[in-house]
Amino acid sequence: MSVTTSEDSEERAPSTTATLRSGSLGTADIAFFVVSAAAPLTVMAGVAPLAILLGGIGAPAGYLIAGITLTVFAVGFTTMSRHVRSGGAFYAYITRGLGRPVGMGAALLALIGYNGMEIGVYGLLASATKDSLHALFSVDVPWLPISLAGLLLVGYGGYRSINFGARLLGVLLLAETGILVLLAGGVLVKGGAHGLSGASFAPGHVFVSGMAVVLAFAFAAFTGFESTVIYRREARDPDRTVPRATYVAVGFLGLFYAFIVWIVIQAFGNEEVIAAAAKDPVGLFFSAITTYVGGWAADLMHIFIVTSVIASLLAFHNAINRYVLALAEEGVLPKALGRIHSRHRSPYVAGIAQTALGAIVVLAFWAAGADPYQQLLLWVNTPGMIGLFTLQLLAAIAVPCYFRRVRHQEGTLRTVVAPVLAAVLLATAIGLVITHIDVFTGASSTVNTVLIVTAPAVFVAGLVLAWWLRRTRPQVYANFAAEPAE
Repeated sequence: MSVTTSEDSEERAPSTTATLRSGSLGTADIAFFVVSAAAPLTVMAGVAPLAILLGGIGAPAGYLIAGITLTVFAVGFTTMSRHVRSGGAFYAYITRGLGRPVGMGAALLALIGYNGMEIGVYGLLASATKDSLHALFSVDVPWLPISLAGLLLVGYGGYRSINFGARLLGVLLLAETGILVLLAGGVLVKGGAHGLSGASFAPGHVFVSGMAVVLAFAFAAFTGFESTVIYRREARDPDRTVPRATYVAVGFLGLFYAFIVWIVIQAFGNEEVIAAAAKDPVGLFFSAITTYVGGWAADLMHIFIVTSVIASLLAFHNAINRYVLALAEEGVLPKALGRIHSRHRSPYVAGIAQTALGAIVVLAFWAAGADPYQQLLLWVNTPGMIGLFTLQLLAAIAVPCYFRRVRHQEGTLRTVVAPVLAAVLLATAIGLVITHIDVFTGASSTVNTVLIVTAPAVFVAGLVLAWWLRRTRPQVYANFAAEPAE
């Protein structure tokens, strides 16, 4: 005899008018999606050593500064979330504040940004998996099958219900953060290499020339935290859940990043860590955890880096699907992309299309003989990152413009002061990334120029699309980013 829960019945019931599963996600579920997209373990083990090498022992402060900046951004951003219910998130906010043409440009930026951030990471998945297999089993495998297997796995995760994704990401996130907490515990118990020191936060180590590079890395480490609002339609009590999840995500990432970078500095010592990072940046965290915890923990870290990348891919995949769903429902993209699975209640056609696009890009880079890390990851990720930073900047500017035109009871701090300050800080962050883009890509000036101009070119294409829709499909233009019916 079996027992069928109400959720099981709902999943199995056929429906010709399926919708996303409303009321499914709580604060923790949404935070899991957002923090998983940032891939904390991968960011720490893969990027933090470079931040230490280039910025010195003041690197932890850079992550705190980035976290504070994005918290300021979140103030206006989450205030806007109580007034705009459209599934278009970023582009809906920007449309409300800056008009439909700018909003259309933002919509295309969101597509290129999130797709770039996801598809490029299939190169990282291949590279990380190859390195882990070699370290654990001394075997070498080609990278293409790994990336294609990842595409299928992530595509299946997006096809299943949002509840399935939230549970899976919860497990994977606990694994990757747990191994870093284990490293921290070992260092704290043994007192580091020469005793614990707070020198990383002293002004003399924070205000150095290399901090500009650290800040560029640090802002990139938060990419995707703003996607909390994308899950509004599936959230329980979204006016409360979405802001809470946003603050939890950015607060956790800022404090956790700064703490773990400080921990690895203590593991080697203030005087020795830069030399250690220069000698073996890839192995810095593995060496630290082997010394303070044991070789078995280093083996686990190799495994959890791979699962960290998979979690990031699934989180971005779900975010992309919901953007495509919103644009399809509004008629900007083909209506077929707006179909929702009758049982899993997922935007499965959008997911299939995104997986197919990822496969095309991966196969194209493989056919060209590209390196999965140096080319596929860095060349595809970088314009995506710039695109998402630009969206954040436009959203910050849109907040005061929107609240200036509507009646509301929000305070000036939330609607003017915080978003204006956030816009200034985000513009600075974009400037840091662009002026140090060679550090991110290691590519030629020609390639870097193409990567930088991709985001503005896409935005201009969005302006042209808005003009075309207004002339040829005025109803679609009028309904763009409209509020959903009650």
